[in-house]
Amino acid sequence: MANARANVQSEGTSYAVSAAPDASPPPGAFDVAGAYQFCARLAKSHYENFTVASWLMPREMRPHMYAIYAYARMADDFADEHHDLAMLDAWERELDLAYAGTPRHPVFIALADTVRRFKIPREPFKDLLTAFRSDVDFKGFDTLDDLLGYSRYSANPVGRLVLYLFGYRDAERQHLSDLVCSGLQLANFWQDVAVDLDKGRIYLPRRDMERFGVTPADLAAHTSSREFVDLMRHEAGVARAMLVEGGELHKRVDKRLRRDIVMFAGGGLAIIRAIDRVNYNVFRMRPELVKLDYLKLGWSAICGRLEV
Repeated sequence: MANARANVQSEGTSYAVSAAPDASPPPGAFDVAGAYQFCARLAKSHYENFTVASWLMPREMRPHMYAIYAYARMADDFADEHHDLAMLDAWERELDLAYAGTPRHPVFIALADTVRRFKIPREPFKDLLTAFRSDVDFKGFDTLDDLLGYSRYSANPVGRLVLYLFGYRDAERQHLSDLVCSGLQLANFWQDVAVDLDKGRIYLPRRDMERFGVTPADLAAHTSSREFVDLMRHEAGVARAMLVEGGELHKRVDKRLRRDIVMFAGGGLAIIRAIDRVNYNVFRMRPELVKLDYLKLGWSAICGRLEV
């Protein structure tokens, strides 16, 4: 979303609205329905490994998922595309206005309605901004615990927000959700080692690299050595264990959410299998899910069973 714009239909009129944090649309340009439509268009215009509001999720819940996604997607772009802390600060001010009941930006008009309906606290939204701010001044991670500390802000809040939408607020389900979200984020990191290198980012923990005898120069040279393969196998194993343990959450939620939990946890496990299929040589090709993977995921979700 480099240009951060979207076309939206509201009350029969088409608007091209700047997505800048402090941009104010024309008075009356966005009612709540139009704001949700803005978020839906934004969500559907971006590729993700898995759809933000999958076709398995109850239809009435999708607008709220789109609102949450739009909030996170735009903040992520302010960090990754613009590298601008001021834009993130402005985005947080818009969040404050939404919680005060005076939202201005279409994303926050929708989000304020979602927050009110489901009594969602401010903390997970603020946590996401903490992660995005750290992305602007990326320094990498010394240990796996450091990386998981980052995921605590960058990934876990999304799972908790979904639980709030479905009425789950207890610590046990939140813990399992955290495992799924962090495990899925790790799987995505290992899938994109080569892609992130091109952006100047190394998510592999430095201590783990030292332990397995892999240097930044090896990564820069795209060397898929035995040491690198062993490192990747180790990191993928950590992600897999988290996804399997956290995937138990699908047994502790009702059927409205169960299938999406299976999709997300199962999707992370499918990425790990894709990495294994290329023998951990993520430099030769980016491990991607194929049509059969998606068919298996869909069938597992319909059956409500996590394939491990």
